[in-house]
Amino acid sequence: MAAPDASVDFETTTALALEEKSKLKKSLRRIDTLLFTICAMVGVDTLGQVSSFGAQTFFWVAVLSVFFLLPYAFVMSELGSTFTQEGGPYEWMKLAYGRATAGFGAVLYWITNPLWVGGTLCFLASAAFSQYFIRLGGPEIGFLGHTPIFDLLFKLAFIWFSIGVAIAALDRGKWIPNFGAFCRAFVLLFFSLTVLIYAFKHGINGFGFKDFIPGATSVSGTLIFLGVVPLLLFNYVGFELANGAAEEMVDPQKDVPKSVIRSAIATVILYSLPIFGILVVLPSSKIKGIDGFVGAVNAVFGDVYGGAADTLVKFMVFGFIVSLMTSGAVWMIGSDRVLAVASYDGAWAPWFGVFNGRLGTPVRVNVMSGVLSTAFLLFALNLLSGSNASSFAVVLALTTSTTLLSYVMIFPTGVLLRRRHGHVPRAYRTPMMGLCVTLCTAWMVLGSWAAFVPGTIERALGFSYDYNDIWGVSFARFEAFSVGIIAVIAGLSAAGYILGAPVRARTATVPLEAHGATVPATAGD
Repeated sequence: MAAPDASVDFETTTALALEEKSKLKKSLRRIDTLLFTICAMVGVDTLGQVSSFGAQTFFWVAVLSVFFLLPYAFVMSELGSTFTQEGGPYEWMKLAYGRATAGFGAVLYWITNPLWVGGTLCFLASAAFSQYFIRLGGPEIGFLGHTPIFDLLFKLAFIWFSIGVAIAALDRGKWIPNFGAFCRAFVLLFFSLTVLIYAFKHGINGFGFKDFIPGATSVSGTLIFLGVVPLLLFNYVGFELANGAAEEMVDPQKDVPKSVIRSAIATVILYSLPIFGILVVLPSSKIKGIDGFVGAVNAVFGDVYGGAADTLVKFMVFGFIVSLMTSGAVWMIGSDRVLAVASYDGAWAPWFGVFNGRLGTPVRVNVMSGVLSTAFLLFALNLLSGSNASSFAVVLALTTSTTLLSYVMIFPTGVLLRRRHGHVPRAYRTPMMGLCVTLCTAWMVLGSWAAFVPGTIERALGFSYDYNDIWGVSFARFEAFSVGIIAVIAGLSAAGYILGAPVRARTATVPLEAHGATVPATAGD
């Protein structure tokens, strides 16, 4: 064999990885990647919660758009178009930190999503369906407290729809996220147009310029900042998700940068317009949960559309539910692949690294995600029926915040891979990579701290923060949950890494710029 070219960088992978990569099929074109990313980033589940912070939300939407979303888009455009191996974020972390650390990062990145689907998303969807379509009643299930049978069946159907989309072959399953992207765009833009008509007729909620400036209202701008920024950060992530299926893209070098930038523009528009509309129509004291968005729809449609309002409201609520379902599905598609890649690379339990030969999807991880979502749903229903509801709210908030922690590991790879693998050809180069990575990482550190150790910044700045009043638990109990969740994830990662030892022993070497599974490789024991 000829000596390796010194100008080419190589990656050590596993024989199992090469075997599983051969099952992947090119399915995602540029428009699919764009719609996939929009579906991942433009969620509707937190619109009401974000809007509840009032007019100052817009200031932080603008700040994060410039100082987080834009540099984030730049970093992911380079990483996603340069290192185009399946499993995207896992592969970047592996090249930067090694398999063990990358395996922990992959579990952090993945575990949020089945718990999010089995928690926040299915509860919001069932509440909307029950309120605006058919009351989900029926006999109550004894061990789940006051849970009606049809409500449980709806939630289970919601979860397993998301899993079914993830299991489906990507050339067919991609149409569900594509439809979801169009659906949420139509619903949010139609709502925004209706609010504009309403505002012309009745004026707005009495906002002045000073209401949009932090610190200029009776409510402290600092407290609003610490409340709204972690939520916006959670909403503003997802540019890299499509790279979970990078080797299923037709041309990631050209398509990733264009789809990322275009989806960034769409994200800012599709978030800011409906949030403004909600604030125009409803006072902040009435904005919470599902009522944040659907309540605003009710408030304006009856006035603007008269007799047709009831039908249009139901249509909008249906779009709201579809948007929730496709959000869960698209994150399952991407994050399940990230964990499956970690598994066939020996960084986690190899049994979960097998892709289905006919479908080309990681069915074993998909089913595991569905089982975890279902278990979490049953756990939630049991706790919500008793005195432990506050504990469940804390657990849900913390588990869905593990995503922010994973990005603290992902963002620095932009700089590290520039230094260590500079020979790899780059179709796109991020301007001021060091500054972009620093900004993105700093925001994620702040968001993670605010999520896992809330109240500490507020108290350091002289504000009061009552854990029992806000969370319903003491500081000690909250932090016990925080430490416990991270310990469980670390334990899962360590156990999976140990199980991966036999797979890691059978290695293969491939050039990084080969961008795919059909590359020359040297395998050995």
